[in-house]
Amino acid sequence: MKVNHSFLSVLVALVIFCGTIIAREHPSIAISKAEAQQIKAAMGKYPLLDKTIAGYRETVENALNKPIELPAPGEAGGYSHERHKQNYREMHRAGLLFAITGEEKYAQFIKKMLDGYAELYPTLGPHPRSFKQKPGKLFHQTLNEEVWLTHVAIAYDCVYDWLKPPDRAKYEANIFLKMMELFAVEHHEEFDRIHNHGTWAVAAVGMMAYVLDQPEWIEKCLYGTKKDGKGGFLKQMDLLFSPDGYYMEGPYYSRYAVRPFFLFADAIERIEPQRKIYEHRDAILKKAYYSLAETIFPNGVFPPINDASKTMSIADIGPVVANDLTFLRYGANDNLLAIAAIQDQVMLNGAGLAVAKAFGDGSNVPDLNWKSVEFTDGFDGERGGLGILRYGSGPDQTMLLMKYGVQGDGHGHFDKLQFIFYDQHREVVPDYGFSRWINMEPKYGGRYTKENDTFAKQTIAHNTVVVDEKTQHNFSRREADDRWAERHFFDGNSGNVQAMSARANSQYQGVNMQRTQVLLKDDQLDYPMVIDLFRLTSDTPHQYDYPVYFNGQMVVTNVPLNTNLTQLQPLGDDAGYQHIWKIAEGAVSEPLQFTWVDGQRYYSLVAANSPEMQLILGRTGANDPDFNLRSEQVVMLRGNATDQLFASVIVPHGYFNEAAEISRDARSPIVSVSVIGHNESASVIEIAAKSGRRWQVMVNNGTPTDKEITVSFDGKNFRWNGNYNVLFLNN
Repeated sequence: MKVNHSFLSVLVALVIFCGTIIAREHPSIAISKAEAQQIKAAMGKYPLLDKTIAGYRETVENALNKPIELPAPGEAGGYSHERHKQNYREMHRAGLLFAITGEEKYAQFIKKMLDGYAELYPTLGPHPRSFKQKPGKLFHQTLNEEVWLTHVAIAYDCVYDWLKPPDRAKYEANIFLKMMELFAVEHHEEFDRIHNHGTWAVAAVGMMAYVLDQPEWIEKCLYGTKKDGKGGFLKQMDLLFSPDGYYMEGPYYSRYAVRPFFLFADAIERIEPQRKIYEHRDAILKKAYYSLAETIFPNGVFPPINDASKTMSIADIGPVVANDLTFLRYGANDNLLAIAAIQDQVMLNGAGLAVAKAFGDGSNVPDLNWKSVEFTDGFDGERGGLGILRYGSGPDQTMLLMKYGVQGDGHGHFDKLQFIFYDQHREVVPDYGFSRWINMEPKYGGRYTKENDTFAKQTIAHNTVVVDEKTQHNFSRREADDRWAERHFFDGNSGNVQAMSARANSQYQGVNMQRTQVLLKDDQLDYPMVIDLFRLTSDTPHQYDYPVYFNGQMVVTNVPLNTNLTQLQPLGDDAGYQHIWKIAEGAVSEPLQFTWVDGQRYYSLVAANSPEMQLILGRTGANDPDFNLRSEQVVMLRGNATDQLFASVIVPHGYFNEAAEISRDARSPIVSVSVIGHNESASVIEIAAKSGRRWQVMVNNGTPTDKEITVSFDGKNFRWNGNYNVLFLNN
């Protein structure tokens, strides 16, 4: 008989390999036998834990009653894509349920699923529907396949000891090792990339490598494929977060990235605690999660910064993982328990059990109560930042956010100094977020639409000034990646007067920009008021457009409008303007009053006028043949000048209840905003209310200081200490 020596060598290697694995206890990367026993003993005692287990059981029991499906690769967002995603979710949940309950039906389900994949996966080539991505085989991009392997690694770890060695050898040879080779060898550039795709890659390979007891793979995951430290998990921890933990791509992508960061970190901590991964870079993972959690609106939704959905919540599974592991690994915190109330679920391991115990029945958990906060941006913390001012507490909290950090890599938008205003449980002044119908196959395969580039990323799509109808950096990502805005000052004392200020002096050639925003609460106002000073300076004249997007319905304005009643034209030809219908325009000859109603409250934009200033009302939807854009409203002030100070307030007021037919105080309590003066040293404005109350707002335009500043306009001196001052005056 002729002996196949190649086959024998592989078989011997597998026997040795399997013998090595048996020495390690399973499961070990996400849950231990001891934790599983503790969870089983705790069932019926803690509502969050019981609800989570019930949800897992429902998912898997439904799957047990249906045939296993492994469809051929298909479109992103289509049936095949979603079916393979559901398969890894079901295996993941089944694995944890098996570890906790010992019920073999869950292990048998995973075995049947893996039997199918072991037959299918070796027959697949690169995904046929890949588009500008590194293709997987099951999915159009390796990213989704890496998520698949991350979750299946946990499931496989849970049933490892239950499976027979020949089955393990089959799954490892036909599925897992092939995937690991695809991610780390064939697509090694993506594996070494400092990006959330790279994080998922190293987490997937690393977690499976721990299950398979493959230390060589672990070293590549930690230090890059060349093991030189230029790529890998540790480098990602060093470069993707600022020293404050703020993630450069913004909260939407952070809530996605924290899942592999925490899952892989916890596997490392469990198996190799000597690496002290949770202490790395001054506990950067703790800061990463807190910085993510502290950006949320009071309803738990993340602000749509950069490419982002407007509905993604901290109840997403990534923050659930990070919340529980942060609670266990870094210490208890009332706000983490308040977030657990929003999430309404926990992990099924020791971390989730710890949160469920502390949460109890929820009766003693306080409302979420984040304070005003500023985060630095960039890996070195020297590249601008993100400022959030808050007033009040709980779900009724008012929140004002300004973005002045880095571009945000390929998901970044060209929107330095943009702001979002959140009040009354909603975005009152919203950001557009991304143009994408995520996972909706008929809409461009669930990918970003072309309007994401032609509108959503453009400067005019955001609440920041546009110069000469051009996008910042002329829409050059290469230029934008090398430049960022600059923090001027931040005072988030959470009192009645809070302020933040930033500069963007490289976004438009020859134009310097500074925006200062104040969140002010006065006893004579029902709600906090936003004060906005946007100053632009140049050596030559420019067209300056100051847009404010708003939700709700326009009520009234004091500007005589020339309204386009029968025919609409786009506002411009390029840079996003081509997607905005020009609805109306008018000359602003006195301080602007513009009021709209949203929910049960009125909002008024009151702004100082300047020579030849125009008011333009617009609505998105022009040049959109596939109806990819949402219909959004914008009110815009246009000035033509060398230097320009847009001075305005947004004031909530009154009450509206359509069902009860009640309307109160529909007219703005603020009657005017006027510019007293501005120069390179300072800006001074005055705001006047119907009640006779006046506020003088003084802002330092020079170097940040805590010393006295004196400035003179029209022969009148203004003097104060520090970067800003607000005087409360009465007539």
